[in-house]
Amino acid sequence: MSLAWMIGTLFILVSLSVPIAFSLGASSLLYLILDRPNYLITFPQRVWSGTNSFVMIAMPLFILAGELMNRGGITKRLIDFCLLIVRPIRGGLGEVNVVASMIFGGISGSSVADTSAIGSILIPSMIKQGYPKGFTVGVTVASSTMGMIIPPSIPMILYSMISGASIAKLFLAGLIPGILIGFSQLAVVKRLSIKHHYDTYTTSFDREKVFTIIKYGIFAVIMPVVLVLSISLGIATATESAGVAVPYACLVGFLVYRELTVRDIVHALKKTIMMSSSIMIIIGFSMVYTWILAVEQIPVKLSELILSLNVHRFWIYLFLDVLVLFIGTFVDVTPALLLLCPIFIPVMKTLGMAEIQFGTVMIVGLAIGLVTPPVGMCLNVATKISGMPITQIFKHAIPWLLCNIGVLVLVTFVPEISTWLPSLVK
Repeated sequence: MSLAWMIGTLFILVSLSVPIAFSLGASSLLYLILDRPNYLITFPQRVWSGTNSFVMIAMPLFILAGELMNRGGITKRLIDFCLLIVRPIRGGLGEVNVVASMIFGGISGSSVADTSAIGSILIPSMIKQGYPKGFTVGVTVASSTMGMIIPPSIPMILYSMISGASIAKLFLAGLIPGILIGFSQLAVVKRLSIKHHYDTYTTSFDREKVFTIIKYGIFAVIMPVVLVLSISLGIATATESAGVAVPYACLVGFLVYRELTVRDIVHALKKTIMMSSSIMIIIGFSMVYTWILAVEQIPVKLSELILSLNVHRFWIYLFLDVLVLFIGTFVDVTPALLLLCPIFIPVMKTLGMAEIQFGTVMIVGLAIGLVTPPVGMCLNVATKISGMPITQIFKHAIPWLLCNIGVLVLVTFVPEISTWLPSLVK
């Protein structure tokens, strides 16, 4: 009965727009008061232990590195570099948008940061070049979903803390799905551009300009490559790599691009503190909630229930995809991971799905939720940049989101897509 009160209170508070962290904390506290008052003394201890993790140090460091690189002039150079890449296939700004999101995702680890950085430059530029506003904003928000799939990825760091899975293997697990999403979205851009006669290529490059673009753009492109290789090859941990990324971003911003200022560093630090602290608060209270679920043996009971249904695992996997898409529509990525993973990891492992594959399914699926109303964070950023209503943005993003859904199904039913690369490292 107390468990029912806890779950019911959580849904009521969330429906009343109470922040998810405090909804989790209040519902957990109610359970302890009603059912286990002797355990109340452990409440603050479990909140603290949930955030006291060496792995989690990497999260604010990656956020800070992405902010510094963005404020230090990386976005403009990155777009110029991507325009150079798509030149041989006569790719226009639509394809630049997708390629830039793929590379920027490997720098920031955040889809929302991707939408903000890429969108603030490319949305006005594409509209000026004659692209329809809906097409422009739709491809921007949809391509930004790769930010949390292509390594490094902040949600993957969080999943590693929940599951105990290797961060290096999780980063590698997201690489192929992220690339598949990127290439399939490029195909959609090309097809729609040809069908509607959108601008294909309008900028010419001379040799000197090409050399300058490569010279400055390579500093942005090389960063995610070095980070992923250093982690996957065991040269450094994720936390150590993130620690190296911050001074690298400062050096590039100050000495190479010469656009980073002390004021930019202060703003980047403030934003990092705000983002990290909000995530940490959610993590702390969610640890109490998931501990209660474990005490009540909810994962075990759910696993036994599913197995007793004698349903083929194909339908259970399909149900998982639908559930992830549904939850992602109403709940942000961090609380969704914290709520679903402790319950479903034991169930999926019983059915033969590896932790690495399950984590990739969760992150690929929840990334789609960033572009679905009413909660979609990328939609909220895009509507501030473009002035379009979120429902209209979502409508125009559907062709590219279908690519995401297709890759989600592949990751779910073809384990090698997410497990082959991780299997190559120890």
